[in-house]
Parts: sequence; C-alpha cells; structure tokens
Amino acid sequence: MSEITIRALMQIDNLQPKFAAYNGATVQGSVPLSGDTVLIGEFAPGNGVFSLIDRALKASSVEATTQMVEREFGFFILRSPSNAEVSAARDAMLAELGASMSDRLKPAITSTQIITSVEPYQAQLLNKWRKGALIVPGQTLGIVECAPAAYISIAANEAEKAAEIDIVEVRAVGRFGRLFISGSENSVKTAVEAATQAIEAVDGQDA
Repeated sequence: MSEITIRALMQIDNLQPKFAAYNGATVQGSVPLSGDTVLIGEFAPGNGVFSLIDRALKASSVEATTQMVEREFGFFILRSPSNAEVSAARDAMLAELGASMSDRLKPAITSTQIITSVEPYQAQLLNKWRKGALIVPGQTLGIVECAPAAYISIAANEAEKAAEIDIVEVRAVGRFGRLFISGSENSVKTAVEAATQAIEAVDGQDA
C-alpha cells in the first residue's frame, strides 16, 4: 500500500467535553466521549481508508466513529477510552503502509480571523449552517483555517483546553480544514493562539 499518501494522522488524548459533544452530534458511528482518545486521519487516494480501518479494527479494540471519502481524500475517526488501544490501531495502520508518523504531511495555517462584536445578521447566517453552538450577536468569532483539512481537529481540542469558548463548527474534510469558535474577545484570542500553536507543532513532510 505504498502508493497511499498519509495526508494527516494524529492521536488526540483527553478529548475535551465540547469537542466530544460536537463529534457526538455529527459522526456516523460510535460516539466519542469526553476523556476518550481518538485517532484521526486523512489519506489519498480516498479509497485507501477502508482497508486501513479494517486493519486497525482487527488489531485493537477501538471503535469506528467515522469513515468517508470526500472527492479525492479519505477521512476517518477511531475512538477508545484506552490510549493504548488507539496506539495499537495507529501502529497497525502504519505497519500496513510500511510507514511511520514522520511520513505524514506537515500541516500549515492558511488563515486566521478574529471578528469582534458579531453583527446580528451575520450571526444568523452562520447559525443556519453551524452544527455546534449558536453564535450570539455581540460575541467574538474566531476562525482558523489549515491544510491538510483533518488537522483542524487537533486545533479544536487545544482551543477548548486553552480558554472558555464554544465550538460553532469544525470542518475537517476537504481541501482546507476550518474551525469556528465563539466567546469573549480575550477567550477567543487565547483559543485561536492555542489552536495555531497546536497545528504548527505537528511534524511531518512538506507538502
């Protein structure tokens, strides 16, 4: 399976309560809970995700939360309350590929925005398609964009760790990943900084 490119692969332990709740409301399969460990990845070509998830499930007691192919990339989430089981799933996938974590692509921040005192009409437009918390007019909105898309997941978890914010939307599939968070101006600024640092700290190959 050497033709498969590991666009993203990350193991997130201690899943934060709001990010866990967001995933629980949006995933296809086993619902992740606060405190769980998750393995999240993105592969190209997309169909490679199916055999790799099969290998991971047979090698560990993790449960499948999401598996999908969106245009050109395959995306998945596996979960377990046991960090060791998630590590076993990750290692099984890497063994199948004959690869290591250093072979994944290194993510890059493509943009960040902080919008203070969100106007009522913009808040309503955002609320039409959000899957997480409602944006209240007057709050501050923070947006982080990165590539590859899946890495936005680690940004969301670290943003919640760093500050008291609400998770509005996490788009982890496609060409770019996007995180939308809301709260007070200071909280959002702190969370955006933490999210940015989390993505920048991930090592890997240059795209």
